[in-house]
Amino acid sequence: MPTDTQASPPPITGATEWARRADLAARAVTRGFGRPLFFLPATHIGAVSLPHQGIRGMLGPWHYWWQAHYVDCLVDTGRRELAAKARFDGASRPSAGRLASRLVTTIRIRNFFRFVNDYYDDMAWLALSTLRLEALAEETQKPGRRRNAYVHKSLTLQFDSASTEDLGGGTFWSTKRDFKNTPATAPVALYFARTGRREQSQALVDWLNAKLFHAGRGVYLDGLRLRNGKVVLEDAVYTYNQGPVLGALLELGGQDNLDRAAHLVHAVARELTLPGTLVIKGHGVGDGGLFTGILIRYLALAARDQRLPEAARHAAGAMVQNTAEAFWSGRSDSGPQRQSSPIRAKTRPDLVFSPDPLRPASETYPAGAAVELSTQLQAWMTFEAAATLDPTK
Repeated sequence: MPTDTQASPPPITGATEWARRADLAARAVTRGFGRPLFFLPATHIGAVSLPHQGIRGMLGPWHYWWQAHYVDCLVDTGRRELAAKARFDGASRPSAGRLASRLVTTIRIRNFFRFVNDYYDDMAWLALSTLRLEALAEETQKPGRRRNAYVHKSLTLQFDSASTEDLGGGTFWSTKRDFKNTPATAPVALYFARTGRREQSQALVDWLNAKLFHAGRGVYLDGLRLRNGKVVLEDAVYTYNQGPVLGALLELGGQDNLDRAAHLVHAVARELTLPGTLVIKGHGVGDGGLFTGILIRYLALAARDQRLPEAARHAAGAMVQNTAEAFWSGRSDSGPQRQSSPIRAKTRPDLVFSPDPLRPASETYPAGAAVELSTQLQAWMTFEAAATLDPTK
């Protein structure tokens, strides 16, 4: 099995082609899964799966944190729209930035007119995506400061309340306050770093390094749970947990953090890729359908960061490129389908991507199977990550 330094170079697919593929994925998701909420005008939210279950689907689970990553994907597309000076889905349709703004508003409506929920990691992902949306809005000279300021004020208070000295530091996962873990602590640390609260961010990163870093494997474990008065280590290793840790290390900078970031990139290549490849492994459907894409988002940041050693940047870029190629190669393309109204769902998106990078969508999502939003967002965000890289460097 090759190591990350021995693997063959990533496929030479240029950023322009990846941008085209990302646009196709964006159209498949926004046209297929995107819909108004409860028939309300100027709202937009992603259906959990296709085919959609109509009113029953609207009243069922809607997955707050999937929608937060939907915002992030739209911001990615919006940034490319800004550079290209053209809308991803044609001049007659809303821009990605406009859809993202509607989505944030709709999340609040669907969440009973508030942004707070019971899970701090959910809220952290929305806080991060709205930070990026605000930056995009400022660049397009269409700032939504009042709403974004409300989001950040409301959620920052939640993060402060969840980041306590219990268990030596870290951030609680939920309002039950019985589990401190990487899924909550890492994105909160990244949010603090991006909002100027570097000391608090570094303290959370230090806690992760002290409590959940596996020195032998070089990756971060899941968390510490309070059970019957005892502290229990949950030692599962998930791909997505490594992503926001990597992001926080890069955002904070400093030699120690950058050294850790470089080592983490190599550990991911060694521990979390499929055998004989530099393709990041998948975690199935449901919530796991987002995991690979989240890690890829932050590996792309590492690949572009000139402060990291060349070997780490190359390994990060190779994992982004190879995983993107795998998702694209395994796609199922049914071509455009007729949709009689924006309310009635298509039975299947125009493009379907597999949750498993090395298994074709025709196998993981055979004809008649419901296609989940999480897995399609994962592929889309992977293509967006690949579109930010120059594979020849």
